[in-house]
Amino acid sequence: MIDPRRLRILRAVADHRTVTAAAAALYLTPSAVSQQLNALEQETGHTLLIRSGKGVVPTAAGEILLAHAHAVLAQLERAEADLAAYAQGSEGTVTVAAFATGITEVVAPAAAALARGRPGLALRVRDAEGDESLPLVLDGEADIAVAVEYRGAPGADDPRLARVPLYAETFDAVLPAGHPLAEGPQVALAAFADTDWIGPYPGNPCHDMVLLACELAGFQPRLVHLSDDFRAVVALAGAGAGVALVPRSALRGMDLRDTVVRPVSGPAATRRVFAAARRGAEEHPLIRPVLDALAGAAGGLSTA
Repeated sequence: MIDPRRLRILRAVADHRTVTAAAAALYLTPSAVSQQLNALEQETGHTLLIRSGKGVVPTAAGEILLAHAHAVLAQLERAEADLAAYAQGSEGTVTVAAFATGITEVVAPAAAALARGRPGLALRVRDAEGDESLPLVLDGEADIAVAVEYRGAPGADDPRLARVPLYAETFDAVLPAGHPLAEGPQVALAAFADTDWIGPYPGNPCHDMVLLACELAGFQPRLVHLSDDFRAVVALAGAGAGVALVPRSALRGMDLRDTVVRPVSGPAATRRVFAAARRGAEEHPLIRPVLDALAGAAGGLSTA
């Protein structure tokens, strides 16, 4: 019989692409992970993983077993949720991993609502960029992720995750005050093809969104200045260092005296935000109220 604990290890290695990274996520030693994988291959009678230029990848047999692993692990999450419901789990802590603006926009208001309606339910919040929170959930280090769509993100049909859409927001152009293209209600991105740009580092989902918006406008942006802090991005724009695209919610409460903010004409970059929990755990009596509170806090936030 296949040991479900080994299925969890197989999935972690498939997610992280290396035994060492999977071991760190599972708080095991690499040798322990290797031993469990060897035992799983003996149980199944198949080679499940092979090395490639991208690290360790599943074989065809490994992919078949992974599909079943997703279903088995989701069912185990449901079993835990049902047992918790049976025990009327009214008290406990839920860990939410979210990016900074997501914390401001939905996590903090949800925490306030839960403090009023569910005083026995405590939130523990972890600041994580939009592409970092989902691995934390899959590795069991967080219960819920507030994340954004990004290139390579798990899709809505991913068997490992249950998702709740929260909001979508557009990016606005931020220009130095007095910029010759700042007149008028909107700006066309193509007009900035020869301008210096300020934006997030590669790897940040917003970096991909800025690149995509500029590509749709027909050019590659000349990203001269890099920062993942939108306050720093806006400050640099106000200092005349270049132009930027910034999510609309990130601009709220900022000092914009030295800048001009304009909507973008034509196709605009859009940040789509969602909450996710491990599939099967979304109905846990502690996790479901948090998902509902996040959705309630997000009501009316969409600007796209």
